[in-house]
Amino acid sequence: MPGKPIDWIRPEIRELSAYHVADATGMVKLDAMENPYRLPDEVLRQWQQDLLTADLNRYPDPQAGALQQKLKQIMQVPEGQGMVLGNGSDELIQMLALAVAAPGRCILSFEPGFVMYSMISRFTGMNYIGVPLADDFTLDMDKTREAIEQNQPAIIFIAYPNNPTGNLFDADAIGEIIRMAPGLVVIDEAYHPFAFASFMPTLAEYGHLLVMRTVSKMGLAGLRLGYLCGDAELINEVNKVRLPYNINVLTQYSARFILDNAGFLDGQAEMIRSDRDKMLKHMTLLDGVEVFPSQANFILFRLKHADADKVFDSLHDQGVLIKNMNSPGVLHNCLRVTVGTSEENHAFLFALEQALNS
Repeated sequence: MPGKPIDWIRPEIRELSAYHVADATGMVKLDAMENPYRLPDEVLRQWQQDLLTADLNRYPDPQAGALQQKLKQIMQVPEGQGMVLGNGSDELIQMLALAVAAPGRCILSFEPGFVMYSMISRFTGMNYIGVPLADDFTLDMDKTREAIEQNQPAIIFIAYPNNPTGNLFDADAIGEIIRMAPGLVVIDEAYHPFAFASFMPTLAEYGHLLVMRTVSKMGLAGLRLGYLCGDAELINEVNKVRLPYNINVLTQYSARFILDNAGFLDGQAEMIRSDRDKMLKHMTLLDGVEVFPSQANFILFRLKHADADKVFDSLHDQGVLIKNMNSPGVLHNCLRVTVGTSEENHAFLFALEQALNS
């Protein structure tokens, strides 16, 4: 029998490290793929005024029906497809894993990729299979076919564009994966506002295909709202493991209000895409910096001569916080920077040049 309270915690949980969020107090914060722009003043004032009518003493609509309808309209979800909402994409990933978890089953995705696919697999007692990407961060289809055939995954997660690499995988290769998959295929389109590519229009073609998005990257990260779309019958089963009232009153109201006034979000996304391209062009001119193409709101780059850990520390000392991706394998000596405002981007580029020349 366990001798200490901690002994009751499953060994696979004790082996994990908690998801780390760095302290960004006083920093130029370019580490979390957030939209750097606040709500326009006139929208902010109207939102604050209308919040006075929110019934905080009542439980929220458990299905968030009005918000679902607004999302289906704005996001052009095909007619007849189902939707379930989550407290961010993370909760949706967990709901999916809980819905399929059974002894001997596994979840498959690609490495490097979004860390929550593997973490939540382990949370729910499932095996996780990470298929390595090719050296250029494209899908290695030979390894992918072999992994699917050998492991028969219950879910395949495909980030499109991929995090942390920023690239869009080949659509034909993804189509092949969808057709060969024995279980569910989830296309994670968290960075859709910056990519102009989506599998949402193809949902009706495949009963086992699901598209997952979030409003976080489009400028509403503080609301913690994700949505999963697909076959209505399948979505209904996933919905059964959703905790009651998971989308609170303020999130439901705020998301509906902002989506009704969403024109400014398109403008912000356009600025981010434009600034991303400017940063890519500038960074490719820096000696010893290998910059990878991005269709997201962040840029992955590798240092050919300088030490990534030391450059990361130098940037931090200069008040600029980015993400240190340095690890053995294809991410060796890599760093990732979020596209911020023009002023933030200039601060990063100046700090990077200082770090490289020190």
